[in-house]
Amino acid sequence: MVSIKDVAKKAGVSISTVSYALNGSDKVTDKTTAKIMAIANELNYVPNAAARSLKRQQTRNVGIFLTDFGGNFYGDLLQGVKEDLKQKGYALVVCSGTQSHRMLPERMIDGAIILDETFSNEELLKHADRGHKLVVLDRELNHPNINQVLLDNKAGAALAMEYLLEQGHDKIYAVSGPPGSYDSMRRLHAVRTIVERNKHLEYSEIAGDFDKPGGEAAAKQIAEEYARPVAVFCLNDEMAIGLYNYITTNTSLVIGEHIHLVGFDNIELTRYVQPRLATIDYSMRKWGALASEQLLKMLSGEPVDHERIYVSLVKGASVNPL
Repeated sequence: MVSIKDVAKKAGVSISTVSYALNGSDKVTDKTTAKIMAIANELNYVPNAAARSLKRQQTRNVGIFLTDFGGNFYGDLLQGVKEDLKQKGYALVVCSGTQSHRMLPERMIDGAIILDETFSNEELLKHADRGHKLVVLDRELNHPNINQVLLDNKAGAALAMEYLLEQGHDKIYAVSGPPGSYDSMRRLHAVRTIVERNKHLEYSEIAGDFDKPGGEAAAKQIAEEYARPVAVFCLNDEMAIGLYNYITTNTSLVIGEHIHLVGFDNIELTRYVQPRLATIDYSMRKWGALASEQLLKMLSGEPVDHERIYVSLVKGASVNPL
């Protein structure tokens, strides 16, 4: 492999002069820069990015850590992060799995956005203690090097439940997400608070997994127990779509007549199901962009406050008055 020493030797200049030329420094004349660039191209010289990053103490890379890439959830979130980073001259590295965690201590990235339950709180706090800048989207941690950009899960779940109650529903199922999900736990906590205030409700919880099979499994249970119209709050839209699929394919029950359904996330697919799914809306792209903006502020030493992404209710014909 051709090194910077080889370029310097053939050009008859010092290594530092080659470095200045390759980085566009005005410390080298245009004539010398042109000569060095020509020789570098002739030798097929490729700069060692790892060495350059070590010298500069930055990579201009930001990592986003995700539990997985499945479903329709992550596209707009990643696009929001990517667009903001690109404007600021940073590249996005998308990571998943415990093996990717080493990118932080090995400083292969300058900072990280976390939406990944495979990170424990203790692990993230250790990284923060070592000076790593982090933005978390899926937990509450207090540390000077950690910023929170969280969904208003409590308000979203309350909007969904109140919408069902306003339509006169008194038998309600909640289909939860995976046990380790922060968003699922916060939404479920809000649901239970409302149930406690409405003693007349007939309420049941079904364990889901934030995916279509989880919604289908919940639909099977609901159909088997069906005796009268019921309301269902799926804690994300992926499960709501799975519930739709099972009910319409395997039963004579009708969404919006026998099963009254609300989801959460307002993913694009919900706009095409009939009847239109009632759901909780927020901007995933804004969520990603704000997380990126907060992280870059931290990397530049600017002060930041914790942020919250607000939500709204999208009404749909999947819910009707009793």
